Amino acid sequence: MTDRQEATAQAAGSAGSAETPEAGKSSPAPVVKCLVWDLDDTVWDGVVLENDDPEPFPAVLKTLRALDERGILHAAASRGEYAITSRHLDERGVEEWFCDVQVGWGAKSAAVRRIAEGLNIGLDTVAFIDNDPVERAEVASVLPMVRCYAAGQAGGLPDLPEFQPEFVTEEAGRRRHLYRTERKRQVAEEEFGDDRQGFLASLDLVMTVREATEEDLVRASELTVRTHQLNTSGLTYDAGELRELRASPDHRVQVAALRDRFGDYGVIGLAVTELTPEESVLRLMLMSCRVASRGVGTVLLGHLVRESIAGGRRPVAHFVPTEANRNMLVTLRFAGYTPVPGEEDPLVLAFDPDRPAPAQAGHVRVVTGTD
Repeated sequence: MTDRQEATAQAAGSAGSAETPEAGKSSPAPVVKCLVWDLDDTVWDGVVLENDDPEPFPAVLKTLRALDERGILHAAASRGEYAITSRHLDERGVEEWFCDVQVGWGAKSAAVRRIAEGLNIGLDTVAFIDNDPVERAEVASVLPMVRCYAAGQAGGLPDLPEFQPEFVTEEAGRRRHLYRTERKRQVAEEEFGDDRQGFLASLDLVMTVREATEEDLVRASELTVRTHQLNTSGLTYDAGELRELRASPDHRVQVAALRDRFGDYGVIGLAVTELTPEESVLRLMLMSCRVASRGVGTVLLGHLVRESIAGGRRPVAHFVPTEANRNMLVTLRFAGYTPVPGEEDPLVLAFDPDRPAPAQAGHVRVVTGTD
C-alpha cells in the first residue's frame, strides 16, 4: 500500500492500538490531551506544496469535531512551508481546530515536543498521527511516551479508550478556545522580552474566589483528576463527594476562576478546607497547570490564609508528595507555611504566627463571590 493509499483508507474508519512500547503495559496510560496531526496525506489527500488543492477527509473532520467536544486539543506537525500550509488550513475552514501548527523540515519529534511545551502538558498525554511509518517510528523512538497512530486509524480514534476522558464538561468544550487565546497571550509576552513583571501587570488579571455551586462540581472533580503539579495532596473527589463536603458545616469547597484582558480562563483552582474551632485545614488546594506561570497559586493561597486569620483560625495545610508536585511545596513555603515537627504522614504545615498575613499580589486583583 502506498502512503497515499494508506491515507485514503482512513475513510473506512479502521482503528487499532497505538504504535508504542507503552501499549503492551497493563497499567493504562493517561487520557490523551492533545492529538498532533501530520497534514499532507493524513488530514487531506494530497501535498499542498506540490500544488495540490485537497479537501480534508470526511473521517478526519468527524474526529476533529468529536475530540474537540471532549476537550481534547488538536495541533499539527507537518512538512512544508508554513505560509502555504497555513493558508490552505484557513481556506479549507479547519485552521480554527488547531491550537498550534508546526510546519517545517526538522524532526517531527522536535515539533511534537515544542507543541507539548507550548501547551504546558506532559508528553505522555500527547498522541501523534501520520501516514508515513518512518515519521511515526522517529517520533516513537525519540519520544516513546507519545502514542503513535497510522493515518488509516483517524476515523476510529474517538472509539479508543485513551481518547475518552472521564469528564466531558462545558469547560472541556471550550478548551480549544482557551488555548488559542493563550497563544495570543504568548505573542504579547514575547513583546515584553525579559520584563516578566511588566507582562503580568499588563494582563489585568482578576481572580474570583467563591463557594462552589452545583454547576461547578463536575469541573472541580475534573480538576482533581487532571491537575498534578500545583496540587497539595493528590486527593481526588467525584462530584458526589464534593457535594457532600459542600453541604457539611465543617467543610468549605471553593473554586477560583481567572480572567484577563484577553479573555476568560474559566475555573482554574479548587480548595477543600476542613474547619475546626481553632484551625482551617487545607486538605486539598490545586491550580491548573495552564495558569502556573501567572503566579496565581501563591495568590490563591494568600487569599485563603487571610480568610482563615480573619475567621480566627490558624491556617494549616496537608501536603502529600508526589512525583509531580514539588513546586507546590515551594509555593506553600513561600506563602508562609512551615512544617509542624513530628507531622510527616501527611506532612502538616501551619502558617507562621510570627509572619504577617500575606498582602494581595500586585499583578492580580482578587474578588470574592459576594463582591
